Amino acid sequence: MKQLARKSALSYKAKENKIIILEDFSFEAPKTSKMAGMSANLNIMNKKSLFVLPEQNNNIYLSSRNLQGVEVVTISDLNTYNIMKASTLVITESAVDVLQSTF
Repeated sequence: MKQLARKSALSYKAKENKIIILEDFSFEAPKTSKMAGMSANLNIMNKKSLFVLPEQNNNIYLSSRNLQGVEVVTISDLNTYNIMKASTLVITESAVDVLQSTF
């Protein structure tokens, strides 16, 4: 039931063109300015955004925690509430592969 709800929420976001697929990325060190720059380049600054990663990455998490409205989760922590709460989903390519194998 939960998996169907997640699938429906992802379909809704896709229909609304609120999903951005990015190449896999990583930061050498936690830098909030790099994450803010990335958000500005994606035109999602000052919007609630959810970055979905295939596995835990502390540098990305630490870079985003001071930015208002930005949340970083792994595929295993992704839930329907987080998907619907975010105005834009930013999913890495490897996370998309994991999602496809899940559904």
